[in-house]
Amino acid sequence: MSAESLPTSDVIGLTRVAPFSRRGFMTASAAVAAGYTLAAGPVRADVIKTDTNGLTAGDAMIKLADGEMPGYFARPAGVSNPPVVLVAMEIFGLHEYIKDVTRRLAKLGAFAVAPDYYFRKGVDLTKIADIPQLMPIVNSKPDAELLSDLDSTVAWAKSQGGDASKLGIIGFCRGGRTVWEYAAHSDALKAGAAFYGSLVDPPNPVWPKSPTQLAAEMKAPVLGLYGEADTGISVAMVETFKAALATNKKAAEFKIYPGAPHGFHADYRPSYRKDAAEDAWSQMQAWFRKYGVLS
Repeated sequence: MSAESLPTSDVIGLTRVAPFSRRGFMTASAAVAAGYTLAAGPVRADVIKTDTNGLTAGDAMIKLADGEMPGYFARPAGVSNPPVVLVAMEIFGLHEYIKDVTRRLAKLGAFAVAPDYYFRKGVDLTKIADIPQLMPIVNSKPDAELLSDLDSTVAWAKSQGGDASKLGIIGFCRGGRTVWEYAAHSDALKAGAAFYGSLVDPPNPVWPKSPTQLAAEMKAPVLGLYGEADTGISVAMVETFKAALATNKKAAEFKIYPGAPHGFHADYRPSYRKDAAEDAWSQMQAWFRKYGVLS
């Protein structure tokens, strides 16, 4: 099996879920019309919908050395120098959930940007209906290119009036791994929040080091938010990483939610757990305020 096709711990946690009733979920056509991906499974009818009142929001084209990268941004209207928060997406592409999270962050006062860093493959990930088709695309994204794309996103936000001296990053699932990787890369990052990001990678030549292997290299404090019932990322994995960070005297905190599965914040999926999601969102805000990302 090629490295690109190997199952990763985030995808294992995503796909090994308990059975559920389909009552209370959108039809597939309604989900697509609302902007959600089909690969993640049924979409909840009661998804959180954040409006753009008081915001400036929309599509972006982010300048890179090799072209332009699409993205989505949201920021408070009429506010100068808002702090910049990167939003690192799951494997499903830049779909409505990630856009809504971006708007939620803007409501907190941030210039939030979600870059579509898988764009070079020329495929709209939100239109792919099954996970095995996604794996060769997302697993072949080199970390070096990913980190460069995030740096370019920061530069773009700064050129648009964002305050990059107050830089944060938040990510979910594969994006949670991205948070840890970026925290080991960026000297400018003030803080990160990783929602159930994988910590140990299968062998992959384009991913030189997993987050656990980067414990000694962390440059920014990160809050790790994990589910105790995650079938791909075990509590033991989290505790091992936590110990490695402590040994290296790195600022990090973890919260593990009892009974919560992988994807507990994803309000569009069956994995959503309202209490855990709301608490984790509050924890993220407090973390970003503690380290000067949010006021």
